[in-house]
Amino acid sequence: MTGAQVGIPLGDAALEAAEAVHRALLDDGSTCATAESLTGGLIGAHLTAVPGSSATYRGGAVTYATDTKASVLGVPQDLLDGHGAVHPDVAAHMARGVRRLVGADYGVAVTGVAGPEPQDGQPVGTVYAAVAGPDSHTRVVRFGFSGERAGIRYDTVEGALGLLRAAVRGEAAGDTRA
Repeated sequence: MTGAQVGIPLGDAALEAAEAVHRALLDDGSTCATAESLTGGLIGAHLTAVPGSSATYRGGAVTYATDTKASVLGVPQDLLDGHGAVHPDVAAHMARGVRRLVGADYGVAVTGVAGPEPQDGQPVGTVYAAVAGPDSHTRVVRFGFSGERAGIRYDTVEGALGLLRAAVRGEAAGDTRA
């Protein structure tokens, strides 16, 4: 049974990206975990739609509400109070937090504004994706997507999976934060 058969629409491009991530993780002998806000579990859904994903996907946390980013993933409350949830450092803390939470080699996280209204002073389409890996560095990318809410969410899935694949492959992508 596919995700589409149970009412979860999965995007073809995102599924291809998930398959590429799975292959990269297998080749590397690594695992990943997801921390999701605006995507509400779509990254995890795409990763687990790939046959054999249990070898590479450890699990995830959907921390949609701002306070759960602190209580579940360990994002510093003062960071959230000072900048809101849509911030590159929040994404970085989320990625490190989920990696630690489930014992994965890589943690990928997304936080942003899918719309229809701006949030935390950020316009609709602003998304931060981060990957924390075993090298103790966290890569963060800012995306500026346009369009409707659903499209922004799926663009986020594709962008985050691309960032994760690049990190596993050792390719440069985005800021690097210690």
